[in-house]
Amino acid sequence: MTNVTRVMPTRALVSVSDKSGLLELGRSLSSHGIEIVSTGSTAATLRDAGIAVTDVSEVTGFEETLDGRVKTLHPNIHGGILADLRQESHRVALEELGIEAFGVVVVNLYPFVDTVLSGAVGEDVIEQIDIGGPAMVRAAAKNYANVAIVVDPTRYEFLLDELAAGGTTQESRRELAAEAFAHTASYDQAVASWFSDTTQVSYRARKRNDLRYGENSHQSAAVFETLPVSAGLANARVLQGKEMSYNNYVDADAATRAAFDHDEPCVAIIKHQNPCGIATDTDLAAAHRMAHECDQVSAFGGVIATNRIVDAATATSIADIFTEVVVAPGFTPEAAEIFSAKKNLRLVELPAGFVPPTTEWRHISGGVLVQEADVYFAPASQWTRVSGEQPSVGVMESLEFAWRAVRAVKSNAILLASGSASVGIGMGQVNRVDSCRLAVERAGDRASGSVAASDAFFPFADGLEILIQAGVSAVVQPGGSMRDEEVIAAAAKAGIAMFFTGERHFFH
Repeated sequence: MTNVTRVMPTRALVSVSDKSGLLELGRSLSSHGIEIVSTGSTAATLRDAGIAVTDVSEVTGFEETLDGRVKTLHPNIHGGILADLRQESHRVALEELGIEAFGVVVVNLYPFVDTVLSGAVGEDVIEQIDIGGPAMVRAAAKNYANVAIVVDPTRYEFLLDELAAGGTTQESRRELAAEAFAHTASYDQAVASWFSDTTQVSYRARKRNDLRYGENSHQSAAVFETLPVSAGLANARVLQGKEMSYNNYVDADAATRAAFDHDEPCVAIIKHQNPCGIATDTDLAAAHRMAHECDQVSAFGGVIATNRIVDAATATSIADIFTEVVVAPGFTPEAAEIFSAKKNLRLVELPAGFVPPTTEWRHISGGVLVQEADVYFAPASQWTRVSGEQPSVGVMESLEFAWRAVRAVKSNAILLASGSASVGIGMGQVNRVDSCRLAVERAGDRASGSVAASDAFFPFADGLEILIQAGVSAVVQPGGSMRDEEVIAAAAKAGIAMFFTGERHFFH
């Protein structure tokens, strides 16, 4: 058995902005006979709880100054953090200077990111740029051979377990040092991004877990969550079923995106990032039935997302159909019980506070593309009717549903809808005529009387004519083609209403 060398520290420097778990940490350090040196509000919080603490000013011989900007930037502090006790010369220097070494440093930084997210500007943000904190964190991480550095309250338990086992190890200190350097790097990137406005972007993430493989079995893959952590699919809870795969995550993301495009209760069924069906209804179970009816063949083995908590009726509707993943804001106990009979079905619960992202990133060789998410839908009141009579209220509502739903379809995209449910979808074709043919073919008899949405303009009248021949009664599209007049004439000749939105919804 390998002999692990443990070192029990005798002195800790504690200076934290986030006071979570501070008192438990302080009591535990004291119980191990570890002297606590602390600053400002951290020292006051510990002292008020009856925990012995030495003020930093006692160590440095100087009171905090410049409104707290200078308090730990002193040789008596940094000498105690940086001294390499493996070297005799460092031990001698500490003794000659009257400096005591630290074996533990617990520091978390001013809440810069939270301050920016709160809407603060100018000097209010500047004051949340930590200087002494990162200096102590980096110094302790550099000297991990002698010092354990902890930057996250969720890691206090790890440190305390180490102390309970007899002290920290070289391995545990190195692990904590890696986390510390990642923490300061993320912090500095956030500050740099704020200063540079939109001329620089930064992205930090940490691994949650490895995946069995990537898109194909010969590709390795893992899921990471962004830092600071936001409520998203990457940190959703898998309540039951097999582990999520790479493809599961990709399809679940597309399904969630589609479902949350709608304000009404919505169900989206996705296969290979494309909808097999989308529907809304006040009754979520009815929405699922309508979405499933759109393309029952493709829905087999699909991924389902809802924008509401799944109840027993909806679970019953889903349970009879082979489904890979159901992702939702939550599941009632009755729904969870119904799903429990499907051992391989993955139930994924979105984190509280989930909202679709407002920024999208896509990697390309040598860099990334960054864009605002496509979350705006021009309401029907802003559309321009270019042919036909004004449709009924019901038809207009169906057109508005189709206009929102088509955004979730890969371009070139055509979506036929009846009421608030898709009945035929043509997606991902390299010309719009083929997308029209595919949508009509999948709708079958349901195409007659349906409405159609096109994610971009019709470059020629030929695609529209396919929809007209199938019996489509109204169309919504962006407009803007050089041949708009030709397309409008075809709609007018058929006597159908057609609307221009002035916006498109490409999805590549």
